[in-house]
Amino acid sequence: MAAVTVPPVVPLTDGVPVDIARDAAREAAVRELARPIYPRESWWERISGAVRDWLEDLLDAASGLPGGWFSILLLAFVILLVALPVLSMARRATRARTVRRGELFEAAVRSAAEHRAEAERHAAGQRWAEAIRERLRAVARDLEERAVVEELPGRTADELAAEAGRALPGFAGELTAAARLFDDVTYGDLPGTAEGYGRLADLDDRLRTARPVLSGHPGGTP
Repeated sequence: MAAVTVPPVVPLTDGVPVDIARDAAREAAVRELARPIYPRESWWERISGAVRDWLEDLLDAASGLPGGWFSILLLAFVILLVALPVLSMARRATRARTVRRGELFEAAVRSAAEHRAEAERHAAGQRWAEAIRERLRAVARDLEERAVVEELPGRTADELAAEAGRALPGFAGELTAAARLFDDVTYGDLPGTAEGYGRLADLDDRLRTARPVLSGHPGGTP
């Protein structure tokens, strides 16, 4: 008896045959096309890869020089001498561009008391640079809260010293020195000291009871 071939049953949707294999293949193709062929490299991976390739090319070229590894080390030393000043200038330029961005205050708005308490916590841990930054922020916020200076977003330490020095001329010199200290520990990579923080804390305490000088009245109220 001859074998009888039974055709596959094709389901119907609204009377139209549905090709399951074709639909599944199409969905698989769409998913495959949606996937990136290669993962996108980060900027750091691109830079490190370029540096690695450059070093490999440099070593390949130097391997043929007379003197072998001595020539390679000498060449690396010369490159280092050239690169260090360039990196230093780039760092200073980057720092100069960031000076104007939120020099005194960060994104979070805090009261003078909160900045002062944060400064004391840093001082207790001998983190003097952080303590100095927070203490000058406490000075600035306190002067704003007492309307000695107006609230000014993006104010720099130098701008604070200039405006507060006009309202409190007896403190102008100390305010300028405090602004310079803030810049040194924030943008100049200089370490803070206990003495520097102590002077700033003393200035903060005296400023809290100082009365601004009205226009036309000479002198100040230290």
